[in-house]
Amino acid sequence: MKPTTDNRFDPNSAAQLLLDIGNEHSVDLLVHKLVSRAVNERQNLACVQVWLVDKGDLCSSCPHKARCPDQSRCLHLKAGEVRFPPGFEATSLQLKDSGARNPLGVGVVGRVAADGKQIVLQDEELEADSELAWLRKLGVCGVSGSPISFKGEILGVAAAYAQEKIADEALPWGLIFANHIGAAIANARAFEEIQRLKAQLEMQNAYLQEEVVEARAFGSLVGQNAALRQIISQIDLVAPTEASVIILGETGTGKELVAHEIHRRSARKDGPLVRVNCSSIPKELFESEFFGHVKGAFTGAIKDRPGRFETAEAGTIFLDEIGEVPLEIQSKLLRVLQEKRYERVGEDRSRQANVRVVAATNRDLKKAVAAGRFREDLYYRLHVFPIQVLPLRERTDDIPLLAKHFIDLSVRELKCVKPRLTRAGVAKLQSYYWPGNVRELRNVIERAVILARGGTLEFDLPVATHAFDAQRASSGPAGAGRKWRPTRSPHGSRTATPRAR
Repeated sequence: MKPTTDNRFDPNSAAQLLLDIGNEHSVDLLVHKLVSRAVNERQNLACVQVWLVDKGDLCSSCPHKARCPDQSRCLHLKAGEVRFPPGFEATSLQLKDSGARNPLGVGVVGRVAADGKQIVLQDEELEADSELAWLRKLGVCGVSGSPISFKGEILGVAAAYAQEKIADEALPWGLIFANHIGAAIANARAFEEIQRLKAQLEMQNAYLQEEVVEARAFGSLVGQNAALRQIISQIDLVAPTEASVIILGETGTGKELVAHEIHRRSARKDGPLVRVNCSSIPKELFESEFFGHVKGAFTGAIKDRPGRFETAEAGTIFLDEIGEVPLEIQSKLLRVLQEKRYERVGEDRSRQANVRVVAATNRDLKKAVAAGRFREDLYYRLHVFPIQVLPLRERTDDIPLLAKHFIDLSVRELKCVKPRLTRAGVAKLQSYYWPGNVRELRNVIERAVILARGGTLEFDLPVATHAFDAQRASSGPAGAGRKWRPTRSPHGSRTATPRAR
């Protein structure tokens, strides 16, 4: 039975619909509003679809795989609205399934996208097409596919399924709508990109603020020790490449500064450097923190949020304390390193990761691999180029330069009168074990600058409270040619024993 509603084209309604979709800033909202309004306001339309050209993402399970000429991209069904008589709903689901894909050049919508020309099939033509004949059983008498384009680029296809023959005078309106849809989609995509970049910049700003706080504890790569010169030589070698780097060393040795130098001397220096402190992330939030999430992915996900890899796009991501990453996330991290791809939590489509990975740890990852706490394949993937940062106690000849550097920083930041650093003060600094390394030295000097009030610097360091202090003091400022390693006393306190070079 034919619809009794007046199906004549209403230009006022069409103009209002075009204005409405033109003001949408979301592609998803735009296409869903379009198909819903079209089906509800035009009673002779059984179904309206919007297909958009996108990357091939479901190729392994796609039923069209065998005849898909280009699996790098295809048509994705972005929105479909169906109105059929009761009893046909189950069959019509394929007309609005968001997971539907159509190869370019295959079928009506595929040919429209490939050729960029409108295609209209009526009555007998539908019955003659084996893939579309089933539509006649649902009362469809005409199918129209119009290319959605913008500035000469085919963005997708607008398809209409009518329950009566499509009138000749209606065909130009299909092209007019498709052209307006193309402009509206381009506008919405531009707005979404602006919002994405805005969110990315906001996150980069937050990360940079974190970096400023952390960097204050280290100063810069200061020193003249042979070990430091070796590190700088390694940085010069690896920085211009795209190789992954892992920086090894105790807490407080300045691993962050090495990562900064690698980034600064690389081809990615104009991109962001994003630091992730893996030890501060709750286990259940690692995936979201690394890769981001979409709205509704989990309780509390009230909006889309880019992850740190997305924020570091075209730059470098520094994974500090990589040994703290849970095993279940390590496999996804390995995929990013090998395939340069990842997905946001709650999202099906894969994203490209144009990011260089620099990691750091104070743990023995070999032992972690042996204990089953760290993936062996990830370990070797990260160890493309390891850089070892020595503890401060093994480069005590750098302490005078570091001390002067931190004094200048403290005077400038704290607005204090510059104090005097004596030889006795330097000797005291060099005789200390420095379990907190450069970070501890920075804090000790800052405290001393405040207390000195422009006078002589006095350093509040424990003297002969542990066995290693007395042993080091008796051996001279630099340890008299010996290295020192920490041990445990019978009571559990930390000591140090000499070790021959």
